[in-house]
Amino acid sequence: MTYIRVRLGAGVLGLALVGGLAAAPTASAATSAAAAAPVTVEEQRLDQTAPQEILRRSGFDTVAPEFARALERAGSFGQAERVVAGQGARLWQRAVDRAQGRGPAGGDLSRDDDRPLYWARLGMTREVRQWEPEFGLTDTQRASLLAELEENSRGENAIRYPHAKGVKRILLTGFDPFTLDRDVRISNPSGATALALDGTTIQTADGPARIETAVFPVRWQDFAQGTVERTLRRQLPRVDLFTTVSQGRVGRFDVERTNGAWRGGFPDNENVSRTETIPVTDPASQPQWTSTTLPYARIVAAVTGRFPVYDHTSVTEIPSGGTDPVVRPDGPTPGSTARAGGGGDYLSNEIAYRATLLRDRLGLHDSLPGGHVHTPVLQFGTGNTDPATGTVTDPEFVQNRLDIIAQVRAIVTVAVSGAGR
Repeated sequence: MTYIRVRLGAGVLGLALVGGLAAAPTASAATSAAAAAPVTVEEQRLDQTAPQEILRRSGFDTVAPEFARALERAGSFGQAERVVAGQGARLWQRAVDRAQGRGPAGGDLSRDDDRPLYWARLGMTREVRQWEPEFGLTDTQRASLLAELEENSRGENAIRYPHAKGVKRILLTGFDPFTLDRDVRISNPSGATALALDGTTIQTADGPARIETAVFPVRWQDFAQGTVERTLRRQLPRVDLFTTVSQGRVGRFDVERTNGAWRGGFPDNENVSRTETIPVTDPASQPQWTSTTLPYARIVAAVTGRFPVYDHTSVTEIPSGGTDPVVRPDGPTPGSTARAGGGGDYLSNEIAYRATLLRDRLGLHDSLPGGHVHTPVLQFGTGNTDPATGTVTDPEFVQNRLDIIAQVRAIVTVAVSGAGR
């Protein structure tokens, strides 16, 4: 993700997280049998040339048709639930296996690519949205199937750590591609990193550490409905370190020092805007700012890869007693109101805010290292920057993504060394 407020040219989605426990959804679903739902803005992009090429060149073009056939065989809502959960989990594992070199590549698209997972999932959600089984499906049931599909195909239900003694536990999250109306070919290096590292073990100065991952949507509503908290709440008390990851600025990594409780309104993948305080449960106790507990000084001092890594401390605030936003290079001042965290005011800032607020509300601030890392913007190669005439991949694009993945792995290795509770 990059900084939003938008720093589109500098990387736009990784800067927006949300605090503590998400506000409960207020809309009530219909309880009577309902017709197929209209496809979403995200799903409409699926029929464009580039997404179809990405699916075809990875072998993931078979996912949605096979899923549709399995749905048609379901004779009850219970059977449909099992199909959705099973095939969603299978899609996640297939994407992880492909990224990590297991099984057939399915085509000539490089294995490190996160986009087949994204577009195949949308093909599946579109099938659920348009499905009209003979036994009838209420709006509530359809929404339940869609939620089940999202959770399982994003790795949220697949986070499992070994019980081996002496193995540290790391939780890392990434994001879907975004700003797709600008360039539908876009890949998100944070999502690619999550696929590459899921279930892997790294060797640290203190011994082995197991990494488990998940990939979140770029949608304001999902965050307001608590997808981050539902996934992380059961994991944070038992891990040794967590980091949310998103795409940030051009040519650099940033360890974001401070996260702000503000949504700046940049459109999400559904072209929906939200300009408001990040909605969480118990807003009366909601802080304007949360802070990283990642060992930023140690990370910045280490040699982790080709891109420079910065301890990023700047925020935008309305000072206490003031009315206008002010940029503070060294972090917020007492009593100020957030208008952008170090990671901006988009969903990467929000995920950082939510994850660190949850950490604090669980009483883990002083014992659990956690925060947000922004990767460099993943750029296409020279001569392949025009989405109208460019190709869906090129050697420089692939190498940039591989280098970012390797450097995230190195940063996490440095961060978890010395961590433990």
